[in-house]
Parts: sequence; C-alpha cells; structure tokens
Amino acid sequence: MTTIEVIGTGCAKCHQLEKNVLETVKELGLTAEVVKVSDIAEIMKRGVIFTPALMVDGELKVSGRVPSVKELSGMLTKGK
Repeated sequence: MTTIEVIGTGCAKCHQLEKNVLETVKELGLTAEVVKVSDIAEIMKRGVIFTPALMVDGELKVSGRVPSVKELSGMLTKGK
C-alpha cells in the first residue's frame, strides 16, 4: 500500500493539497493511506522547509505549492 503524506500546518493551500490528493486517489482507484502531518516537529523531522508539501512512500515529491489533480495523477502512477 502506498503512503501519501500531506504536510502543512493547516493553511488554505494545505487544505487544497489534501483535497486534490484525496480526489486523485479516488479517481485512480488507488489503495493508499493518506496521512496529514501538521505538527511542526514532525514537519521539520521530514526536512520540509516550505509547505504545503507532499511525500509519497517517504520521498518528497512537492514542496511549497499545490499541484493539480492531473499533475498528482502523473506522480502517483509513475512506475506502476
């Protein structure tokens, strides 16, 4: 199962990223665990400087912006 982490403190962009991720997972029919990381210490532990950020299976994919559903689809299906 893929683990997708939506990282951010709760700003509007963080909420939009979470919404886009959930929509993408649903559209693609993926089996994925979507986790929201909002604790500052946890965010820093992951080495994230700019939020919102997205990690897939421990790999930082996006930081400081909100990718579209189309862009997320490409990220989440690459190599599958």
